[in-house]
Amino acid sequence: MDAFTTVEAVARDSYGRLVAYLSARSRDVAGAEDALSEALQTALVVWPRDGVPEKPEAWLLATARRRLIDEARRTEVRDRHQPVVQLLVEEAMTLQPDEPFPDERLKLLFLCAHPAIDAAVRTPLMLQTVLGLDATRIASAFLVAPAAMAQRLVRAKAKIRLAGIPFVLPEPAEWPARLESVLEAIYAAYGTAWDHTLGTDPTLQGLATEAIWLGQVLVRLVPEAAEALGLLALMLHCEARRLARRDAAGDYVPLSEQSPALWSVPLMDAAEQLLARAATFRTPGRFQLEAAIQSAHVHRRFTGRTEWDAILQLYDALIGCSPTLGALVGLAAALAEASRWHEAAAVLDEIPDDAVAGYQSYWAVRAHVLAGQGNHAVAREAYTRAIGLSEDEAVRRFLQRRLSGLG
Repeated sequence: MDAFTTVEAVARDSYGRLVAYLSARSRDVAGAEDALSEALQTALVVWPRDGVPEKPEAWLLATARRRLIDEARRTEVRDRHQPVVQLLVEEAMTLQPDEPFPDERLKLLFLCAHPAIDAAVRTPLMLQTVLGLDATRIASAFLVAPAAMAQRLVRAKAKIRLAGIPFVLPEPAEWPARLESVLEAIYAAYGTAWDHTLGTDPTLQGLATEAIWLGQVLVRLVPEAAEALGLLALMLHCEARRLARRDAAGDYVPLSEQSPALWSVPLMDAAEQLLARAATFRTPGRFQLEAAIQSAHVHRRFTGRTEWDAILQLYDALIGCSPTLGALVGLAAALAEASRWHEAAAVLDEIPDDAVAGYQSYWAVRAHVLAGQGNHAVAREAYTRAIGLSEDEAVRRFLQRRLSGLG
């Protein structure tokens, strides 16, 4: 592996761990990100010339830490930063290059979910600081202008530093208030990776692995949180079908056409066990219901048919407790699969136009529903819009085939 590839791989695999570790010591998330960015830029110059170090991650950590120390020493408010400098210097002397450093990502997640942080920016902040997504990609996921999202993220990081928000796990009494934001961020991270069917972007494939890892850590930390169990079950059920989402030619295969033989039995069994554990707490919620919908799809492995009535009942319950845009579009898709075309169209018609302008899934489902109703002219327009909004080439080809099938 050459130096440039190594830098890319370490940045992809270790970004969140490095930022979390540096943030925990410096009390400055933005400063930690800047220090790591500078360390990566230095690596791009030094490693091709001098060779890749034996421990690339440790090299980046040491370089970024030196940058933080230097920056703290240069600042005009040196007295305020002196304890931080002392802590960083002491750790630099005690932590050996080949010694694994603590993983502080879960602490960083809960820091971003602090009540002092604007609720609207908590999930985007977690996605950037813990998982390394850039502001443009985050803005796209939340249907916000990139410049506006970047400004929100900058303000949130400044808030953490200026307000002195502690970098610690919250007390048990504070968990419920913050847990929902953490679950949302993990789910958004996994969904970002899941949307890219072919997995051709290794950064996003790694993001799915990171999200599952965070879900597993969260379940170990709060084993009685039913929604944490539900979220992990949901991700494992989806991950179990990853290989079935494309055929030998790399083309996209929708769930209804996938071969259950390609689904991962160990992952599905693990998901079912988690969902059963969550049910014992008798506190149903959004993620448990979404996992239950995936579980209902899984039963096609045993019966050879999909129980659409059961799935529709679960969607009704999901929308009753969490009427998100994704849930409404999912309900419409399920109604369409059950050939209840007019009901599916009615669900889609109720969604405000401004909420779906850039939402690819909505236009793909709407095109399918219109085609099912025989309204081919309008269906063509919806397919064209869905194709234009698709970032995944495999999905574009799939939609183009359906568009061509309209004649």
